[in-house]
Amino acid sequence: MRPLGYIRVIYVFREQKDRWTGKCIELGTATFGNSFEDVKEKLEEAVLCHLNTLEDLGERTRFFRKHKIRFYTRKPKIRERRLNVPYDPKVFIQPRLQPLLAETTA
Repeated sequence: MRPLGYIRVIYVFREQKDRWTGKCIELGTATFGNSFEDVKEKLEEAVLCHLNTLEDLGERTRFFRKHKIRFYTRKPKIRERRLNVPYDPKVFIQPRLQPLLAETTA
């Protein structure tokens, strides 16, 4: 499938006692798991599900506008972006370029 476009999102992962949590800041999508790898995989799936549901309901444009999420029709050039956050060794922040995929109809 070819991407319709892209959005920039930030994933925040936190280690808490015996589990990890992950959240996509822009969408508010979150999950938890026993390992970083587990949470990262679950969060990627949850974000795709969230984006697909918005598209299925015809709400993507409205949601992006309301939450000030910029939609890129072409893959934007990657450039350094500074985030001003307090240091915490149990927090991992991952900026991400999320493709929005077109559904194929057969």
